[in-house]
Amino acid sequence: MAKIVSIHSYRGGTGKSNSTANIATAIARKGNRVGIVDTDLPSPGIHILFGWDEKRMKLTLNEFLWGRCAITDAAYDVTSVLKNQANSRSSIYLVPSSVKLNDISRILRERFDVELLLKGFKDLIKNLKLDYLFIDTHPGLNQETLISLTTSDIVLLVLRPDQQDFQGTAVTVDVARKLRVPKLLLMVNKALKEYDFEDLQKKVEHIYQTPVVGIIPESEDLLRFASNGIFCLNYPNHPISQTLEKVAKKIMA
Repeated sequence: MAKIVSIHSYRGGTGKSNSTANIATAIARKGNRVGIVDTDLPSPGIHILFGWDEKRMKLTLNEFLWGRCAITDAAYDVTSVLKNQANSRSSIYLVPSSVKLNDISRILRERFDVELLLKGFKDLIKNLKLDYLFIDTHPGLNQETLISLTTSDIVLLVLRPDQQDFQGTAVTVDVARKLRVPKLLLMVNKALKEYDFEDLQKKVEHIYQTPVVGIIPESEDLLRFASNGIFCLNYPNHPISQTLEKVAKKIMA
């Protein structure tokens, strides 16, 4: 049975898309068939991490939502990013969203059929024989996000150690519980190295009564890498990559 995993944050700038790409890749590398859907339609970007640009994205999630193609037609095989770090069953498929200004404007203006999006998730899982489907959500809480949370087996909330993030995450955790999300996890990102990570984990878990599966430090290495690929593949022994591997294992557990 395939698992649907939504990776979400209440505010932008938490590193959600980067986390999604790296965690999904780590799980694929272990011999799983993984799909990723960029549902952050107003501000798409996860495709960049897989070396995909506008010229290569002839069809996107937008075309599917407008009834122009099947969702599998907009799913690109990006398994090649794994290179020699995978076994024969490992696969990664990416459904990007359009970066064209007119397409983004139309989505914001007209919205779309959320039920069709749910059908698309099911079609991807069935037709691509996926083990995991990752949904890179749009920050905040809106109808599309609520539907994604409702349909998910696992929701990973990414937050920074920041009071605004703490408050927004509290709202999101409350909503996720009301929607009866089967498995809710937290990951703290961009924590200053001077923090006591063990103390921070205890504090966050106490506030939300939810497991913290990883704390990622603020990193000049990650900033320097500048989204130029999948970090954990390029620096597998880096402490950040090791933490993301642990998060991946928690999702798979």
